[in-house]
Amino acid sequence: MYSIKLNILGMSLLAIAGSALAGTTVYIPLGSGNQVIAVDAEKDTITATYSGVENPHGLVATPDGEYLIAGSLKETALKAGEAKDTPNSKLFLIHPVHGHVMSTIAVSGWTHHQAITPDGRYVISTHPIRGNISVVDMQTSQVVKTIKTGPAPNYTLVTRDGKKAFVSNSGNGTISEIDISSWKVMRTLKSGPSPEHLTFSADEKTIYVTNPRAGSVSAISVDSGDITKSYTIGKNVHGLDISDDGKKLFVTSTKEDKLVAIDLSSGELRSIKLSPAPYHLNTIRGTGKVYISSRKLPIIWVMNQKNLEVLGKINLPGGEAHQMTVVKD
Repeated sequence: MYSIKLNILGMSLLAIAGSALAGTTVYIPLGSGNQVIAVDAEKDTITATYSGVENPHGLVATPDGEYLIAGSLKETALKAGEAKDTPNSKLFLIHPVHGHVMSTIAVSGWTHHQAITPDGRYVISTHPIRGNISVVDMQTSQVVKTIKTGPAPNYTLVTRDGKKAFVSNSGNGTISEIDISSWKVMRTLKSGPSPEHLTFSADEKTIYVTNPRAGSVSAISVDSGDITKSYTIGKNVHGLDISDDGKKLFVTSTKEDKLVAIDLSSGELRSIKLSPAPYHLNTIRGTGKVYISSRKLPIIWVMNQKNLEVLGKINLPGGEAHQMTVVKD
């Protein structure tokens, strides 16, 4: 249970909520729609809507699914004389059982993407215009660290053991390796041009990264910090994730209206047409599905990981879907 200075509901209400949300739930921020939704991943239907958030883009859930933390693309302009690190944006803490935003945390600069440590203790947010990441301690609801990584940090991965974090710096073609025990940048890895979204290989020995300017995905050796392979995908690559079995990568090309599956053993690429503008994507672990949003329409395509068959669509109540997070009950 997390201590976030909030009154927690009784066990009976939690039991009722647990029953109602049993299975796999995908939480999705809807950006300009100013809301977060919950989707039943078995039925691919929206089960709840949470308002009170402002232009949410990044989203993570605590490991027990009790809280959602949404970052915002909205910030207020600094006044004359205010320091550059003056808080001017917010993280929104949503309690799905309560059904609304419980509190907010002030941060400096709008948030792009987020990550959370496996123990649920720390939430890491990237702040591109500040060139840093912020670290929120969930036990105090306070920013406890601000770490300079590089120009325009975009996306963060955290290892399963919770010891390291990797941050893509889209402004200088690097990935920063951070030691979580000290919150210090220990190494700089290569990444290819304009690195953005990241995902690990199944064994966490390789980081895959999208390079939108080059229209490619790079494979980075965690051990050496060098690029070991590059896959040409298409213009404006964006979404990226790995299959349940760790054998395929899924990548979107927003400009060329396609989803590409990369066979990691053979290097073979298979693509299918998705229109318009396939955007963010997440593999929904344990379901065999991939959720892909559209940059131009309020929809999510539901696809089969094995054969890339379109299984259906989820019509969104507005906005566009961004960084999704999956919770298993």
